[in-house]
Amino acid sequence: MSTPPPPLSAADVSRVIEMAWEDRTPFEAIEQQFGLNEAAVVALMRRELKLRSFKMWRERMAGRATKHASMRQPGAPRHRASHTRQA
Repeated sequence: MSTPPPPLSAADVSRVIEMAWEDRTPFEAIEQQFGLNEAAVVALMRRELKLRSFKMWRERMAGRATKHASMRQPGAPRHRASHTRQA
C-alpha cells in the first residue's frame, strides 16, 4: 500500500502544475521535488484544472518521451526554467 502524498501549499500546487505543463520536465523530477508520482500528478491536474484544460494536457503528455526520464535519450540536454537556475 502506498503512502499518501504530502500536503502541498498553494504555491507548491502552482509549481507542480507549471512543471507538469513543461515539455522537458520529467515526472521523476516532480516526484523527487514534491513526492508526487505520475498518478498523483495526474490526480492533482484533474482536480485543479478545468476539464478541457486537463484533457488538453493529457493528450499532450500521452507518450511524450521527455516526460519520462527512462524514455529520454542518453545525453539529451536537461531543461531548467530560468527562475530555477543557480548562480
